[in-house]
Amino acid sequence: MPDVPDVPDVAGTAALAICESLLLALNDRNVLPENEIVGILRDAAAAHAHDPGEDGQAALHTAVAALINKILAGGNSVRRR
Repeated sequence: MPDVPDVPDVAGTAALAICESLLLALNDRNVLPENEIVGILRDAAAAHAHDPGEDGQAALHTAVAALINKILAGGNSVRRR
């Protein structure tokens, strides 16, 4: 396996791509309906949006919530039918 280049956020970007693919596959194969996938994304966004920031990462939690909400608005993780 080749070395992974030292690129900022490569792990996060890879994780996002994998999760989006998994959500699409679960929906395509009728394992999870669209409304449950949307619920999963909303729960994830809410967990970060309501994080008190006691870990010193308040800006990160806010940004994560905003990104998940943007994904929801764009429909990237669900094939809208």
